[in-house]
This record gives sequence, C-alpha cells and structure tokens, in this order.
Amino acid sequence: MMEKGTQMLSQSFAATTLEVLNPNRSVIVDMIMVQILAAIITLSALLLLKGNSLGSQNASYILVALFGSVLFLSAVYSRITRG
Repeated sequence: MMEKGTQMLSQSFAATTLEVLNPNRSVIVDMIMVQILAAIITLSALLLLKGNSLGSQNASYILVALFGSVLFLSAVYSRITRG
C-alpha cells in the first residue's frame, strides 16, 4: 500500500517538474513580452522623472534603448499575430 502511494507521488512530482521546466511556447513568448514592456516602462519613467538631471549623452543612450525596445516589441508582436 505504501509503495503505491510513493509511486503516485513520484509520478505527479515528475509531471509537475516537466510542466515547469518545459513550458508551452506561448508562456515563453508571454514572458519575453513582459520583459520588453517592463524595459519600455522603466526607460520611459527614467526620461520623464530624471530627464532634467540627465546629461545629453545619457539621455541619448536611453532614447536609443527605448527605440530599440519598441522595435523589438513590435517584431515579437508581429510574429505572434502572424502565426
């Protein structure tokens, strides 16, 4: 009796581990989208809140990073909508 309970526990643990370590493709794409959106929000907040105290070179770097993030987000979104 104890052996059956242990076997069932190990099978459910193995199934859970496989689900966590091998997520669906949509979950991975969602995680990438969240990271890109977080970068866009952070860079925008930096420009809005600390724009006066930033030097022109730092502001340029932030604008380039913001532009690149928006381009990357649009590329990922177009792949999602395409198929």
